[in-house]
Amino acid sequence: MARKLKNYFNGEWVEASTDKYTPVVNPATCELMAETPDSAASDVDDVVRAAAEAYLEWRQTPILSRTRYMYAFKNLLEERFNDLAEMVVKENGKTIDEARGEVRRGIESVEFAFSVPALMTGFKVEDISSGIDETAERQPLGVFAAITPFNFPMMVPLWFLPVAIACGNTFVLKPSPQTPLSAELLFEILDEVGLPEGVVNMVHGGADSAHALMAHPDVRGISFVGSTHVGKIIYETSAKYGKRVQVQGGAKNYIAVMPDADLEKAVANIMGSVYGCAGQRCLAGSVIVAVGDVYEPLKKTLMDRASRMRVGYGLNESSQMGTVISAQSRERIKGMIEKGVQEGAKLILDGRGIKVEGFEDGNFIGPTIFDGVQPNMTLAREEIFGPVMSIMHVPDFDTAVKTINASRYGNAASIFTTNGGYARDFKYRVNAGNIGVNIGVAAPTASFPFGGQKDSFMGDTHGQGPDSIHFYTDHKVVIERWL
Repeated sequence: MARKLKNYFNGEWVEASTDKYTPVVNPATCELMAETPDSAASDVDDVVRAAAEAYLEWRQTPILSRTRYMYAFKNLLEERFNDLAEMVVKENGKTIDEARGEVRRGIESVEFAFSVPALMTGFKVEDISSGIDETAERQPLGVFAAITPFNFPMMVPLWFLPVAIACGNTFVLKPSPQTPLSAELLFEILDEVGLPEGVVNMVHGGADSAHALMAHPDVRGISFVGSTHVGKIIYETSAKYGKRVQVQGGAKNYIAVMPDADLEKAVANIMGSVYGCAGQRCLAGSVIVAVGDVYEPLKKTLMDRASRMRVGYGLNESSQMGTVISAQSRERIKGMIEKGVQEGAKLILDGRGIKVEGFEDGNFIGPTIFDGVQPNMTLAREEIFGPVMSIMHVPDFDTAVKTINASRYGNAASIFTTNGGYARDFKYRVNAGNIGVNIGVAAPTASFPFGGQKDSFMGDTHGQGPDSIHFYTDHKVVIERWL
């Protein structure tokens, strides 16, 4: 019988008051690993109240003392590095190298929280008027919550939790019900850190639990990473209840390749961008815009490399690409491939029939490539979230920029070129929040905001970097005159 997961609050693991559970399935082996509770509104209330009750004492804890907990947390994460990476592979389907990269990026987010004492400073002007001083002081706000996705189950929670609590807030995490085991392991480690009860908390569940968090009067702000469709619901609902909110939504990331690009290096980067994590990341390259004469040699080289990729179970060190998250996702992606064929794109590499020996029932889709994709096709407009590459041919640089900017998404865009003029013009004109120049995955490090524009982001301040300090604190302005 599969283990039923528990919520975590007030420093304890507590069963949810529900009889509804979501299976947690290894997408490669189809093994049932656990069951996630669909927590009731009363469970969410218990968790949030624990966080609210812990807030005042935690807020009064000196900032350097709060930050020292993050040093201890970082050290424990390093000790459990391999366990965390293996868990990501088992519940998500990544390759072990991709999982190690995710864990490392998560740890970097904890390291960024070390800088909160320096970044949380306010500012002051003496004698703003005769005998009057004016100060802006940063203060935490209370309980914050994050609703996180399946595709980076270990890293994305760490975009938010360390900075939120280092700033003096308390925190509630609601992980994806598809991949809750990495979050459970994180909270086992946090339990070892010895934080005061109620500072960090976790509640499992789906849409009902998310709505209960958004509606709860004690939650001051919500962070979300996921699809744009769900993100708009999160944004509108959170705003209705007066929350601060940051929504990092879906994407359709374009990669322009100029005729002067170093083709071998460009293709190596593109392969990692399109097929890394089986295409299930918001920064995945999706549409390759071949400019001018580079089109034929680029297509040939991409086809050659993609057709030789080793698809397999993520714990096999030789695997270059793992599975998609579920059978439902696999069938949805197959349906989008079929739609591409129906709309007139040319399917030149079809990954739908792939079988992996020993894992015949796994949720594998092989590398797939479409040629002749046009801007009005679904392949060019909608997020696939799978290992599907679309090649588009345009005559010149200006057409490439216009094509990229026509997308309703603006998460990331990259250019491959050896021409500094093209590179500067690209980053100046393209409407995307993360720009890569000879970079396939334009992923900001923890000390920079994770950008996003248009339908890829809703809110005022992004996750990560200095933006996260702004999100988790507010300025209180003090105007003083002493007689």
